[in-house]
Amino acid sequence: MTEVQPARTYPLGVSRPPLELGDLPTPEEAFGVRRIGPRELCAYVVGPSLIALGISIGSGEWLLGPQAVGQFGFTGVGWVILVSAVLQTFYNVECARYVVATGEVPVLGWGRVPPGAAFWVPFSAFVVIFAFIAGGWAASAGQGVFALVNGRVAAPDEVQATRWYAIALLVLVFVITAAARKISRALELSNWVMVGTILIVLLVVDLVVVPWSVWWEGISGLVTPAAPPAGITATQLGALAGFTALASGLNWYVMGHYRDKGYGMGHRTGYITGLRGGRRDVRAVGVTFPDDERNTTLWRRWYRLLMVDMWGVFFVGAMLGMLLPTVLMSHAVALSGRQPTAATVPTFVADTLRPQYGTGMFYLLLLMGVLILFSTQLGIFEAMVRVVTDAAPASKRLRGLIENDPRRFYYPFMITLLVVIAFVLHLAVPVALIQFSANMSNFGALIYPFLLMYLNSRLPRAARPRPWHYVILVLNFLFFGFFFVNFVADFVGDPLVTF
Repeated sequence: MTEVQPARTYPLGVSRPPLELGDLPTPEEAFGVRRIGPRELCAYVVGPSLIALGISIGSGEWLLGPQAVGQFGFTGVGWVILVSAVLQTFYNVECARYVVATGEVPVLGWGRVPPGAAFWVPFSAFVVIFAFIAGGWAASAGQGVFALVNGRVAAPDEVQATRWYAIALLVLVFVITAAARKISRALELSNWVMVGTILIVLLVVDLVVVPWSVWWEGISGLVTPAAPPAGITATQLGALAGFTALASGLNWYVMGHYRDKGYGMGHRTGYITGLRGGRRDVRAVGVTFPDDERNTTLWRRWYRLLMVDMWGVFFVGAMLGMLLPTVLMSHAVALSGRQPTAATVPTFVADTLRPQYGTGMFYLLLLMGVLILFSTQLGIFEAMVRVVTDAAPASKRLRGLIENDPRRFYYPFMITLLVVIAFVLHLAVPVALIQFSANMSNFGALIYPFLLMYLNSRLPRAARPRPWHYVILVLNFLFFGFFFVNFVADFVGDPLVTF
């Protein structure tokens, strides 16, 4: 009788079981193609960055950035946008590095860091829910839909109608995920359409409407170091830093899509299916690769694809997504002589340009606003559900209750969260809620860069970061951490630094 050899394992951290060892798949095997060329790159490889970009272009690029520029101009604001986007893209790569190398999503990875899963997994799920449950992203989308349907901005006594539209869009997110075979793929395809349409239409509108002097002011503002403008609050500036690009220290909550996409060891660990996709188990413990020449070569290929997805798609898209709405807002402010407020910023540009450029421009920009804010709503709402669902396997008891089928947790939790958000979004105006969420994102930068250093330094040698990557993670801690501390000081009394 042949003796059965035990599976080889790779211990990583504490508390969680060791990772199994297996070979990395080739990109061709993972994506089911013969070769990875430009067509395959667009059709099969690019994807997680689009989901992140769909979230990014909403709250930060359509609301917080234009509001800050509309009130204070580009000087002293633009460099915060650029530095935030660069640091966040580096941070995203480091979060995704762990996912690609192990097939484990970050919320489970944190459980390998002392003191262990009993603390970090529930704490991390709670932080994400607490940061985003305010629902400002949903309420803003509801404002846009109201204006699109009624041909005008909602009056103060019609706020409740905008909330009903926001709730209807939450239900639409549920329908999209339920109708999908593979939820991540449905989100990718939705964002291909929405993000592509948004960037193309805004580029054309800006080229037709915005004077070149405003373009130059916007571009130069991104690279001109200057003190923040007088009068901008710690809350405004911190929110702009936090929600430029994505969600600063909490960006990891979206990087789990690299597992579902099948990047690297994500191909070995599974993905969450929709109700039409049939049952598919998702491994509770990840898999990593042995340190040998073949796997080292394959890792380099996967890492290059990750860099294309993050720097070539996410970073470029995030910068365009911030530049195009802000120069348009700057032009609208100059035309109207008015400044956007937290209450009016979701529909300010469309309402301002209507008298000069006609009803067609009004409805076009309202439609773009709805697409932008719905892409954010789709990504954030689904990601909140996903993070808690991904955290569930850390509990053996919960894993048994759902019989290893994530959908048994995913959809009931989504319905519960929908009801809670429907209540919470009644508490404040949308942009005020978003400013709170953005500053809570900066809180994550005080913690998770150091957890990443712990995890990534223990990966197989080929996948470990270079020394300067750790320096970038510390810069994330310093930059976004400063804005969070200043926000807290402003919230409880006086900010540490005033502008």
